[in-house]
Amino acid sequence: MKWYQALILILLLFVPNLSAAEDFGTRQEAVDMVKRVKALAARDGLQAAVEAVNSQRPEFKIKDLYPFIYTLEGISVAHGANVKMVGKSWITTKDQDGNYLIQTMVATASSREGSGWVNYKWPNPLTHKIQDKSAYIEKLGEDYFVGVGIYSGL
Repeated sequence: MKWYQALILILLLFVPNLSAAEDFGTRQEAVDMVKRVKALAARDGLQAAVEAVNSQRPEFKIKDLYPFIYTLEGISVAHGANVKMVGKSWITTKDQDGNYLIQTMVATASSREGSGWVNYKWPNPLTHKIQDKSAYIEKLGEDYFVGVGIYSGL
């Protein structure tokens, strides 16, 4: 193998993918996706939004972004990445630092503003490592909230 072929191989194997950042959603894209879920629920009803999220319709699966919908009691009713989470209570789920992330999301949705960002740690399905994550949460109707999270520190 010639020296320049070896150099190219080394670069391909060991230099991080600089274009990878475009594969990750932004804060604004997360907010926009939450708004799309809310608009669908307002237009066609909560059940239509739940079905759209659970079926991973293209407008709800962009880059590494996906929405999730929970009751204010912490029960998952829709999850755009893992439908096995649906139907279960996650109210006592803690992140790596011992923070009750779903309880914090419920509190955010139940606040006077009804929306905000929640920071926590969560496994990144791409890297399989625990990473910092922020989810934008908004109250959905009287008894639910919808959120979309982004990984930070990538």
